[in-house]
Amino acid sequence: MKIFDSHLHIIDERFPLIPNQGYLPNYFSCDDYRKSVNQLSVVGGAIVSGSFQGFDQSYLIDAIKTLGENFVGVTQLPYDTSDEEIIRLNQLGVKALRFNVNRGGSEDISRLDYFSRRVYELVNWHTEIYISSTQLPEVAAIIEKLPAVSVDHLGLSKDGFHHLLSLVDKGVKVKATGFGRIDLDPIGAIKSIYSLNPDALMFGTDLPSTRAKRPFELADVDLIIHNLDEEQAEKVLYKNALNWYLK
Repeated sequence: MKIFDSHLHIIDERFPLIPNQGYLPNYFSCDDYRKSVNQLSVVGGAIVSGSFQGFDQSYLIDAIKTLGENFVGVTQLPYDTSDEEIIRLNQLGVKALRFNVNRGGSEDISRLDYFSRRVYELVNWHTEIYISSTQLPEVAAIIEKLPAVSVDHLGLSKDGFHHLLSLVDKGVKVKATGFGRIDLDPIGAIKSIYSLNPDALMFGTDLPSTRAKRPFELADVDLIIHNLDEEQAEKVLYKNALNWYLK
């Protein structure tokens, strides 16, 4: 089955890295990524800026060009980035803005409403938020009114999962990613979200799974294929993300 990988990181030694909480990841090049997914039918994906990459765009533009057709960028930017720079990045294949609440390295969450609306109106970007679902009540009133937003890694936590479901019911998308970093049953969560909104879920490998308790495994894909019917699995693995990033 085809896969649009909605969440992957490229960590290229040719470009700058910033220690985050004393952490620097191992390198993971475009070639490393291709080797890691060579048993999967990956037809595109979203390259996501990590906390350790800050506001650097050079690695991201290079990775988009290197991985090629149907690969896009998810970037971190300061809120006062010029319109001209945002338009330039959009033309180069960046398609979303990221707020990393869980690890930092991005613009502060206090800028969420202003900046999300600005990039959506300017270049039709959606916003992606890396946040524990236990923290969602603090920003839920803003998130539910944004024009286009997704939450990473199934919201990470079973304790706040009901807060995530409430947002899904209001149109928020969710990345079914990072099964090795969450503390909830991924299939139970996926089925609950799918029942609310079949268009909400987008699978991603989360490669190279930096700081996760366990890295991505091919069995993570099998979990979806074996627990959903063919139409459901196709939406989660491919169609929803393709529509979110490329249409």
